[in-house]
Amino acid sequence: MWSVCKKELRQFFSSLTGYIAIAVFLLVNGLVLFVFKNNILENGYATLDDFFRLAPWILIFLIPAITMRAFADEYRGGTFEVLRTRPLTAWQIVSGKFWGSFLVALIALLPTLVYYVTINQLAATTGIDAGAAAGAYLGLLFLTAVFTSIGIYISSTTPNAVVAFIITALALALLYYGFTAISQLAFFQSGLDYFIELIGIESHYRSISRGVVDTRDVVYFLSLLLFFLLLTQQTIQKRA
Repeated sequence: MWSVCKKELRQFFSSLTGYIAIAVFLLVNGLVLFVFKNNILENGYATLDDFFRLAPWILIFLIPAITMRAFADEYRGGTFEVLRTRPLTAWQIVSGKFWGSFLVALIALLPTLVYYVTINQLAATTGIDAGAAAGAYLGLLFLTAVFTSIGIYISSTTPNAVVAFIITALALALLYYGFTAISQLAFFQSGLDYFIELIGIESHYRSISRGVVDTRDVVYFLSLLLFFLLLTQQTIQKRA
């Protein structure tokens, strides 16, 4: 498994594409938080709420850029057959691909801790609530893991990396906010709106981002993560 994981890391950082994707993620976050209109410095409040609201939408494009080649390039280059001949189970291959992509995403998220330190240093009185920030980062990690598993699955269904990127970005947007948008339709305002919203990812991410770690949200994210990894396992077994 770890051999596959290390291969994914080497492949991602072997070209400028990987570095550019991470740099764009950090640049957009930094510009919105500290430069553009209504930024944190203008609001005058020591909070990272804007970052945690913005990050999922940027991840919707970053994660597909990370995962689109996971299996698609293996199919296109004919190396998938070689990979399957190695003494690895389908689950180990899927796990290796997942952890490789997830670690790349974590590398992109790690520098954002600078935002926390910077805003705390700039705060005149009370800084950011450390407990709430930790809970919000935990929610972001769960979200990143689920997004990565979805991206890995979609990459396993096509030999075209560009197609994998587009479908993954659309799927992430729909699964993240689609159910919330549907729940806001007047037709569902009789009580169904709450249950429809719970199906989507956004409501569970928003719940954890408040700093309150609810077991139901954790179970939801872990279940979704496992579901897409098992789906990926079945997909590559059919190709073997």
